[in-house]
Parts: sequence; C-alpha cells; structure tokens
Amino acid sequence: MAELLQRPLTEIVADLASKALSPVELMEATLARIDATQPRLCAFTSLRDREALLRDARGAEARILSGDARPLEGVPFGVKDLEDAAGLVTSQGSVPFRDNLAARDSVQVERLRAAGAIVVGKTNAPEFGHTALTKNLLFGVSRNPWNLERTPGGSSGGSSAAIAGGVIPLATASDGGGSVRIPASFTGCFGLKPSYGRIPHEGKLYWIMDDTAVHGPLTRSVEDAALHLDVCVGPHPLDPNSLPHPGYSYRELLPKLPRGLRIGWSGDLGHAVVQSDVAEIAYDAARVLAEGHEFRELDTRAPMLGRDWGLLGAFELLGKLAPLLPAHEHEFGRAFITGVKAGRAMTAERWADIRKRREELNQWCAQLFEEVDLLLTPSVPFDPPPAKGPFPESIAGRPLPPAAVATFTIPFNLSWHPAATVRAGFSKAGLPVGLQIAGPRHRDDLVLQAAWAFERVRPWAGAWPRI
Repeated sequence: MAELLQRPLTEIVADLASKALSPVELMEATLARIDATQPRLCAFTSLRDREALLRDARGAEARILSGDARPLEGVPFGVKDLEDAAGLVTSQGSVPFRDNLAARDSVQVERLRAAGAIVVGKTNAPEFGHTALTKNLLFGVSRNPWNLERTPGGSSGGSSAAIAGGVIPLATASDGGGSVRIPASFTGCFGLKPSYGRIPHEGKLYWIMDDTAVHGPLTRSVEDAALHLDVCVGPHPLDPNSLPHPGYSYRELLPKLPRGLRIGWSGDLGHAVVQSDVAEIAYDAARVLAEGHEFRELDTRAPMLGRDWGLLGAFELLGKLAPLLPAHEHEFGRAFITGVKAGRAMTAERWADIRKRREELNQWCAQLFEEVDLLLTPSVPFDPPPAKGPFPESIAGRPLPPAAVATFTIPFNLSWHPAATVRAGFSKAGLPVGLQIAGPRHRDDLVLQAAWAFERVRPWAGAWPRI
C-alpha cells in the first residue's frame, strides 16, 4: 500500500489509464494510508464521507472502462485548508473560521476536478498561512515524514507531509513568500512557485491587493508538476491578473532544455546566513545542473524586503480580520494575531517606501536575467526546525536576518518570477536540502526544464521515508 502511494503521480495516472490499477483500489489504499499516518503526520484536517469517495472512484472506473477517461481520472487529491473545496470547511487553520463551509470550489480545485481528480479532504496549514511551521489551535502540529520531530514546513505543510509521506498522490499548495518551496525543500519534494497569474487565484470576498501569493504544484517529481500545470493554467474572469494559456504542454516541453545556458549561482544573495552543509550541498547540486552550460558565480546583492513583505501581509490581513477582533481576538493564536495587528504600523510614507524598494527589486531582477538565463541558490538556509518551532535565531554565531527561512524565496514572490526547488541531497542531520531554480518572468517552462534535467542526473522520485 505505502509503495503504491509513494510512486510519482504520472506513474499512477498511467496505471489507471491502462487498467493496471483500479480507481477503487487506489481510493481504498489512500483512505487506509490516511488512517495509518494521520496520528503521526497530522497531514489532514478533514475528509469527505468515505462512501461518497468510493462512489466517485467507481464512477471514475466506469469512465475508464468506457474509454471516457480524463487526464486525472480517479486520482485522489487533498486541498490545502486555505483554499476552497465545495462542501468542505475552509478553516484557514483558525478557530473563528472552524465552521466556514465552502459553497464552491476554487478555480484550481474546479479544474482538477474537471480533469477527473477526486477531492478526498483538506490538508493542514498554519493559521492563515502566516508562518513556515504548520501548526494551529484547531488541528495541532503537522510533522515531517523524514523525522517526526521536525516540521514539514509551511504554509503548505500538510500537503508536503502527505506527498513525501506516501499518503496521497496529489495535493494543492500555495506560495506567498515560500509556502510551496520551503515545505517542498524540507520534505524532499519538488515545488514550483509559478509566475504570478499562471494558475488563477481568485480573491473571493476581497479583490487581491497583496499580490505575492500564487497556487503552485508540490509533487514527487518534476513531471508530476508539469502535469498539474497542464490541467490548471489558463485565464479566468475572477482573476484579473491571470495569464493567457501558454499554448503548449509543459509536460511535453520538459526534455527540451536549450543548450549553452548562462547559469548563475549565488549562495547568499549578498546577505543570507546559510548553514554550512546546506550551502555545500546546494552548491554541489548547482554545479551538477550547470554541466554543459556556462556556470557563473555571481557577486550580487538582492534588495532585502523581508520586513516589507511581512508588513504588507499583516496590513492586508488586518483589513480582513479587523471586524472580528472585538468579539473573537482571544480565539486567534497569540503569535498570529500579534503579527496581524502589526499591520497597524502601515502609513502612507511606509507604503511609498515599500513601493520604492519593490521597484529596486524589479530592476535588480531585470538586470540579473539580462546577465543569466537561470539563477540557482539554496532554497532554505537551514535544516527543518522542530515541528513546534522555534526557528533558529543564528547559525554558527551569526544572527539571522528578518524572515530568514524565506530569505531566498520572498524576492521572487514580490517580483512575480517563477522559482522552483529540487532535492539537492541530505544534510548532516539526514534531512532534505533544496536547490532553488529561478527564471525570467513567465519562463515557467525553462525552470521546469532545468529541474527535469537535474532530476535525470540526480533522481529522487523513488526515494521516500518509510512511515
């Protein structure tokens, strides 16, 4: 059972299509695996009715047998509990939202369902996705399948634990400052933060102003992520920033990485403090990826916007939650609501300063991607911290900057560039280390191609923890 669910999504899809695997068998194995791992991983927050899930699986089986199968026919998937799936609660990991029943699917979930995938339940996330540890007052602490004492990251921590732990073959994730790439790195998965607008991200009750968050695949292989994108990309009227369909299949383009690329490396973006073995492993992986291309070690300093990014998020979230605070403030997590209330520090002058620094970042990126075709960095500066926290404050006596866990990820949320993480190796603690691959804006195809090429040389999709 565990071996079946540890396989890449694309292999499971192929077995379903060829009738070597029954959707009913797959659903039964998935539900049994959730039962077996939930007490240790805490990957899920809720499940749909089991009889309804088996009915859906039988319907998928009938479509496969009749020749009417869709691309993801019969694939069970989990939905991150910051995203809507009709008929299930979107709690945001927050006590005041514990009864927030979703009336409709998000655009991404709607498209995955239309491709034949079956929503099984919701995966755990920190309260409103505010941190890179996955824990909350409603559902507790999610854990890393490589080491149960460590975090699977956040905010897509339930999804990353479920994918790396061989619990479910597909799960949704989102990334506002690293929330796909950080958990993917911590659990040895592949994670892609696409270009802003690549997968529609509707605003629900509020027009999206804090324009850093995107939906993106978090998977066992690069090809799995390309399949996810092929199903989900394309414009939608609810997202005014959604991009046109690229006009090609990401999966079909994977083997077509151009020759002679200029591949840049920065081990610190000019200011990061990085654990020594993490730095060595990421650098070694970067040299492997760059074989056959021009490798450039860059002397560059990215603008530091960690504090700005945090204030932007707090300001926007405060606007949403302020009406609830008089009656419900005591129900929110203390650290979370303290961070949200910090949004009151926003002023017109600070807003203008942030806009100026963001433009400096935009210009830095523009110059960078004139000089190189891809930028490689570590994904996260250190090993996964304890499941309940805290994050480290220093490394080898060197103090860490603000939002240190997202030092390498936040810039590309603010700039809208695509960036992915691949498994580079394992630290001295035996925990996964990620290599980040960032590319020019809208060149999601190039980032995926580079990641796929690295995966051919350093395959990881068959190596997962036993839990």
